[in-house]
Amino acid sequence: MVGTGNYVSAVVFKPVSNRVLVFDACLDFMSKTSEHPFLKGITDKLDRPVRDLRISVTDRCNFRCTYCMPAEMFGERYEFLPRPDILTFEEIERLARLFAQAGVSKLRITGGEPLVRANLPELVGKLSKIDGIDDIALTTNGYLLAKNAQALKDAGLNRLTISLDSIDEDIFKKMSGQPQGPANTLEGIQVATELGFSPIKINVVVQRSVNDHTLVDTARYFKGTGAIVRFIEFMDVGTKNSWELSQVVTSKEVIEIISEEFALEPVDPNYSGEVASRYRYVDGEGEIGVISSVSEPFCGNCTRARLSTDGKLVTCLFASGGTDFKTAMRDGAADDEIAGMIARVWTGRDDRYSELRSKGPEFQAGTAGDKVEMYYIGG
Repeated sequence: MVGTGNYVSAVVFKPVSNRVLVFDACLDFMSKTSEHPFLKGITDKLDRPVRDLRISVTDRCNFRCTYCMPAEMFGERYEFLPRPDILTFEEIERLARLFAQAGVSKLRITGGEPLVRANLPELVGKLSKIDGIDDIALTTNGYLLAKNAQALKDAGLNRLTISLDSIDEDIFKKMSGQPQGPANTLEGIQVATELGFSPIKINVVVQRSVNDHTLVDTARYFKGTGAIVRFIEFMDVGTKNSWELSQVVTSKEVIEIISEEFALEPVDPNYSGEVASRYRYVDGEGEIGVISSVSEPFCGNCTRARLSTDGKLVTCLFASGGTDFKTAMRDGAADDEIAGMIARVWTGRDDRYSELRSKGPEFQAGTAGDKVEMYYIGG
């Protein structure tokens, strides 16, 4: 398959507990009902439930961000997934419905750039009708947001996260790999704000000697607007972004930088497992967040599953492959079989890459060359 790296089409699981054997015993009963009680409350090997499903609807993007899809590797001749290999909206809806039975209540639509997928509001509408799903979010670079925000809102989209690494024209162009500045993205944020999306989260990937000198300007721009800027440590996702630890600006450093300009104080998380550490402006004009996946990993609270563009279930942002659900569905697998696959994958999960990264170069060398690219499963 073109453009899928080292994905595997299937994973063989060994029983890890009596629960897995019970899942198999339940399948005959499950074939007679649309509900699958054995999915309820499933946890992985580290006792983590599944609460969030991130759905990549396309591997294509209209940006060429240096840390995700560098232009020198993803040029005009790069072959993305052919349309027949991409999950249909109906297939996505079917899987999301089964994940809801497993405990998922939050869905996030990602890419690539999800707004290049035609008729995306149609998918949002389908997902918004699933019992148990109470939050649907979209991660976007915002370039096409202004003309799509109303339709997305009408379809049932709840929240927006927008990638904007700098408001500086030159730095934005350098990091996005595009000749345009941030004007379209800023317009999209403004339109979304006027439509009532709140709070809008602004994601800033921070790279040393690239955009770290513009962090205060970005914070200042959004301070008092209701938007929450989240500064993200540069991560070693995939194998094409030339990641080096020396390029990481830690969250501690970010807070120190912002605090030199604006007084901050820490805030309790909104919920258990929230990935961003929160800080509010002492003057009451909003808050910022930092995501410390390199310097302070949060694997122990990770409840996120990821569905790739072509239907592979990936259990970690830094995984080397996934389990193929698309083939099973297109070969006629019934819901009880798909539900059984979900249960086996999640109960067999033991991922904690970011925690193990601290083992240093030996661990990193052992995992180099076989990690899923971010554009394929979203961030």
